[in-house]
Amino acid sequence: MKSNVIVFDLDDTLYKEKDFLLSAFKEIANWIEITYSVKDVFSFMLNIWNEGKDVFSTLIGYWNLPIQKGELLAMYRRHKPNINLDTDTQELLENLALQYSLGLITDGRSITQWNKIHALNLQNWMQKGDIVISEEFGSEKPSLDNFIYFQHRYPHARYIYVGDNTAKDFLAPNILGWETVCLLDNGENIHKQHFDLDRRYLPKYCIDNIKSLFNVI
Repeated sequence: MKSNVIVFDLDDTLYKEKDFLLSAFKEIANWIEITYSVKDVFSFMLNIWNEGKDVFSTLIGYWNLPIQKGELLAMYRRHKPNINLDTDTQELLENLALQYSLGLITDGRSITQWNKIHALNLQNWMQKGDIVISEEFGSEKPSLDNFIYFQHRYPHARYIYVGDNTAKDFLAPNILGWETVCLLDNGENIHKQHFDLDRRYLPKYCIDNIKSLFNVI
């Protein structure tokens, strides 16, 4: 069964990316409140984000803070997040790891994604060599290279990719003949899903919750 390989997306698949955002906002808000003696920064940031505005620029302007937007972006990207796997996802990974080789393909900066991976304890079920982060790897989805890497690492296997972003997650694995599974948005995803796309972009299967992956593999 180890000749079967299941590769996951990270953000909005194994956990909700919004949880990372909220964790970062709280850390930044606490730092600003202590440093500049202001109050209610977190709720202000959340309201601005919900309005779809530039949170950091608005924040700096509102309180006339003597800092640059880049400093806040660096804090956002480098903070160690307070995020967790939900019970269903943890149980899924524990069970799958007994039968399958598990991997990860995720776009983003190395330090940011590794901080997420460690916070979620994904290293308990995935070897470091089975984790592909775009900044380290040198290409982002939907590049074929990110997926071909696993075909070279596990030749002659059955490959399954589980993601959420219809704009980029499924095109490459579909071209390569992988089985593709989309975890449907429960209303909390950062990037909304669109299914009125060329069929090459669409997953073979859609599931409402992560536990339903057992029904399609």
